[in-house]
Amino acid sequence: MGQKRQNEDIHSLKDRLNPDLVQQLSSKKRQLKNKEKAKQEEEKQRQLRERQRKEANKSFEELLNDSELDWHQFK
Repeated sequence: MGQKRQNEDIHSLKDRLNPDLVQQLSSKKRQLKNKEKAKQEEEKQRQLRERQRKEANKSFEELLNDSELDWHQFK
């Protein structure tokens, strides 16, 4: 019987809230989700730029070490 009372309280809480307040909270939730997505996308872009910058600044030795070619075959 206690669980039934809890379910009634949960359902009635939303019913007791002002519909405008519920709409404001939903809107704020969507805004925060969008902001978080934008932040994650910006972080991905920052990491991509950092990776490209590191790749562009590699020395010849680093490029040669990263290469999968075996220079012994061309000797």
